[in-house]
Amino acid sequence: MEERLQKLLSAAGVCSRRSAERYITEGRVKVNGVPAQLGMKADPERDEITVDGTALPQTEKRVWLMLNKPAGRVTTLSDEKGRKTAAELVADCGVRVWPVGRLDIDSEGLLLFTNDGEGTHHLLHPGHEVEKEYHVIVEGDASAALPILNGPMELDGELLAPAKVSLLDQRSASARLSVIIHQGKNRQVRRMCAAAGLTVKRLRRVREGTLHLGELPAGKWRWLTGEEVSQLLS
Repeated sequence: MEERLQKLLSAAGVCSRRSAERYITEGRVKVNGVPAQLGMKADPERDEITVDGTALPQTEKRVWLMLNKPAGRVTTLSDEKGRKTAAELVADCGVRVWPVGRLDIDSEGLLLFTNDGEGTHHLLHPGHEVEKEYHVIVEGDASAALPILNGPMELDGELLAPAKVSLLDQRSASARLSVIIHQGKNRQVRRMCAAAGLTVKRLRRVREGTLHLGELPAGKWRWLTGEEVSQLLS
């Protein structure tokens, strides 16, 4: 079936649709050996589509899976320092997939993997404001920190979008917070807590959009259902 080249490049994970437009205008994309033009359509089953001389990867069935990432693993597909990766835990899924977003090495919980380039760009685009919920165990004065965390905050000189932070339970030396954000700045939740005078002892992502981690054991993964994917990308 013929589709616009921008969509085909995005679906294959080559680049975003916006970047695909630039690739086309720069003459980097060819269809059957002829430089492509904006607005052109092609059928990947019939036409040869190349980017910088390399054939567009054959589109596989789009799959999504959820991993309960344990602490101590990086989110990159490979690591130059030789550290363990989250990708190693889903290597037995039988499909080449990549992580959607990041969880830092010390954090754990819900981490999505897919081979759907277009869906990845949708979820990561700041304009879609997909909520992410974290359960965070902290040390410090949680009661004093809550107004700060729920108020205007800045990171790197930039005003953050408002967060929703609530106290789940309080113990003598620690507290457990629910932190809901829809941005993805580097170590954002940890840095927010530090700015509010709290020390993070454990950080676990439990929800992304409509998708909940549930009772999935640490280090294990499962396929998302068609309904889950549809709701996630709606």
